[in-house]
Amino acid sequence: MVGPTPHPTETQRAARMMRDARCLVALTGAGISTLSGIPDFRSAGSGLWEDCEAMTAASLTSFRHNPERFFEWVRPLAARMLQARPNAAHRALAALEHAGRLRAVITQNVDGLHLQAGSQEVIELHGSFRQATCTGCFAVVPTEQLLEHWLASGGMPRCAQCGCVVKPNVILFGEQLPHAAMQRACEWVQACDLFLVVGSSLEVNPAASLPYQARGSGAELIIVNRQPTYLDCRAALVFHQEAAEVLAALAAEVLCDRAPA
Repeated sequence: MVGPTPHPTETQRAARMMRDARCLVALTGAGISTLSGIPDFRSAGSGLWEDCEAMTAASLTSFRHNPERFFEWVRPLAARMLQARPNAAHRALAALEHAGRLRAVITQNVDGLHLQAGSQEVIELHGSFRQATCTGCFAVVPTEQLLEHWLASGGMPRCAQCGCVVKPNVILFGEQLPHAAMQRACEWVQACDLFLVVGSSLEVNPAASLPYQARGSGAELIIVNRQPTYLDCRAALVFHQEAAEVLAALAAEVLCDRAPA
């Protein structure tokens, strides 16, 4: 159950920490995008991983041997991602970055909503639906029109050059995370002195280990997630509320000192 509205004192304290931070970095998970219409992974009644089919359909092995199964499973999710727009939480992080308060967003999400909201330094640990790679000629192509055609016509999306099936550039079960993205994320973890977790259950590694590493390097933690996480006990502040509500309030408080007197 979502907790009560954050107490003004807690919001003010978090905002003060964010203003005082030398290097603030955020990690976001599926919970930041639920208000944009994209389901998260573990919420009762709506979580994607409640369906046992997801664990096999969204694996690299399954895609290689039975891509039809993957595309049948991912169709509703892809349709939602194409229609989704950034919510107040995405916009708040973008505003904090533009104001020089937030240095980077590390995200587990593949929906591209941080970039749509205007964030610049976005590290997509699990890839993105924005591009796909041909399994035959390995051409990398933008996916918007490709997915729109696939959703309208059925079948599987195929490469315009060679006709082979294309794979969205998202990380499936059994697939390694992009080395460059993980390296950049670790560099920001080492550099930060305040680490903000938003909408992540912190149950999927290696992303779940990043705030732990940051805390071990001396950074403070602020966690915004509807459900408890394993690091709540080590965080300076924890908000068990909707990400959009909390981040909108925090951004307003952090950026209020920019308003004319």
